[in-house]
Amino acid sequence: MNFERRLQEKKEWAEKVTESFLPEEKGEAGYLIQAMNYSMRAGGKRLRPIMMALAFDVYAGEDESGEDLYAFMAAMEMIHTHSLVHDDLPAMDNDEYRRGKKTTHVVFGEGMAVLAGDALLNLAYETAAKAVSESRHPDRAARALYILASKTGINGMIGGQSVDVLLEGEPIARDTLEYIYTNKTAALIEASLMIGAVLGGADSAQQELMEQIGRKIGIAFQIQDDILDVAGDEALLGKPVGSDSRNEKSTWVTYYSLSECENQVLSLTGEALLLLAGIPGDHQFLEELLTWLVHRNK
Repeated sequence: MNFERRLQEKKEWAEKVTESFLPEEKGEAGYLIQAMNYSMRAGGKRLRPIMMALAFDVYAGEDESGEDLYAFMAAMEMIHTHSLVHDDLPAMDNDEYRRGKKTTHVVFGEGMAVLAGDALLNLAYETAAKAVSESRHPDRAARALYILASKTGINGMIGGQSVDVLLEGEPIARDTLEYIYTNKTAALIEASLMIGAVLGGADSAQQELMEQIGRKIGIAFQIQDDILDVAGDEALLGKPVGSDSRNEKSTWVTYYSLSECENQVLSLTGEALLLLAGIPGDHQFLEELLTWLVHRNK
């Protein structure tokens, strides 16, 4: 089976897992839940939950059911979607389309989009916390919950977003830009790999190795995103290109030429794959996924 077909199967499986944790659209908060579910069902590659599952497979024995994994996969996608809903808001990037569909604030209004993002973030922690309380390995699940919370909070994704917003429209120093990329983008990839490894039984050294891999791949992923914003195909991307330039945002392309950016993507990816190659177990598809991730054209 070729890579693209296997990836599509993994994506469909991850979507089913995520869908099983979405709330019913009923009650007084039904309209809010509609906005939440619209955001979650707006498409996407489900890359982070897939990476989490693949990292789990590297370490888990045959007796592991993966029930904790499913909850954390859904929680990760909720957090990722929350960040996209808020990124698209008029106060942030002011984008009207994502993945070829109208963004949440365009369909449901700005106030409801803010609340939908907030509710998805809260639901993620609720989902993960429930998994901890029901886990066969509560110590692993508790560690996974800590990683999820810390990598998405002030010392992770939201911290990176805050600096990005604070410096909007201003020149950003390269070191500060690297801080933003490490936290706003790479932190969720680090968390996905680390949580999968933790739930599969990885020790602290192995968790740290996954963190290093995730950081390198995450930064490479963001640099590739910067490249696509300049040289990508709008039809493939499902969103307008050139938004960074229009919004006067500093990106990696601000400091380096496209060819230099492409070389850095190659270098970071190679370093990450070298680390992964030193881990025992079957991780061939994970290697293929990480390679594809940073060389995508959409």
